[in-house]
Amino acid sequence: MGAMSVRTESSAAHRAGFACFVGRPNAGKSTLTNALVGTKVAITSNRPQTTRHTVRGIVHRPEAQLVLVDTPGLHKPRTLLGERLNDVVRTTWSEVDVIGFCLPADQKIGPGDRYIAAELAGIKKTPKVAIVTKTDLVDSKALAAQLIAIDQLGTELGIEWAEIIPVSAVGDTQVSLLADLLVPMLPESPPLYPEGDLTDEPEQVMVAELIREAALEGVRDELPHSIAVVVEEMLPREDRPADKPLLDIHANVYIERPSQKGIIIGPKGKRLKEVGTKSRKHIEALLGTPVFLDLHVKVAKDWQRDPKQLRKLGF
Repeated sequence: MGAMSVRTESSAAHRAGFACFVGRPNAGKSTLTNALVGTKVAITSNRPQTTRHTVRGIVHRPEAQLVLVDTPGLHKPRTLLGERLNDVVRTTWSEVDVIGFCLPADQKIGPGDRYIAAELAGIKKTPKVAIVTKTDLVDSKALAAQLIAIDQLGTELGIEWAEIIPVSAVGDTQVSLLADLLVPMLPESPPLYPEGDLTDEPEQVMVAELIREAALEGVRDELPHSIAVVVEEMLPREDRPADKPLLDIHANVYIERPSQKGIIIGPKGKRLKEVGTKSRKHIEALLGTPVFLDLHVKVAKDWQRDPKQLRKLGF
């Protein structure tokens, strides 16, 4: 008889790897990322399509490191940008160690969810966890019905859910339990990022996202996603005393048509001022330094359909 090895918790190998959350817009992906990481990293906004870049949040634990890769929402492409986003999504899915499919508890499974689930079914190797979000919005009966519906959706499409787990990121319910369930699905590996890193997104991209989020607030219907923000430069102001630094940020807000300019700028420039004030607060919190923000609105004709513009704007 061979010797039995008993592994205690402390000698268990360290695990590290990547997870991504998918789901239709507003399924609660970014909120969940923030709850797991514990700080505002991904851009949350109550409008679809705001997370354009792969923002990673990193969950540090003594025995594991979970890197969250935030993919843009997958949707039926209507434009070149849409197709490019979908390619990014599929590539990401095949590269991560586990996929969390977010379905809000308060909404019946719809065509958008089915579209994503059908895509997921095509990715065979990666384990898939169904995460029922926003459970704070429903009673236990509605939640039970949703869990059964998700189970059936899996059966129907040939997806074997590794887990089906209800969470409420807002009420912090089950969030650490979710991390407990995801960790064993990661490969054994030393930490991939130094302790203390919460995201590896370049600061300029995060700043651009914060400005974009502020610019979209209040104009949801008029400009769904025809806004792109490019941070042209971030430079420390010269001749400032060391204890009173100031960072100059020059950024352009690109819209598709001249008619949209008035919407963004507002009467007597009031709206753009608000966008500046609001995003500056978030940027200062993110970078931990006072900021002078210089915003300009520019027209980039039909940028969502023009490959040259898309490249320039970082897609």
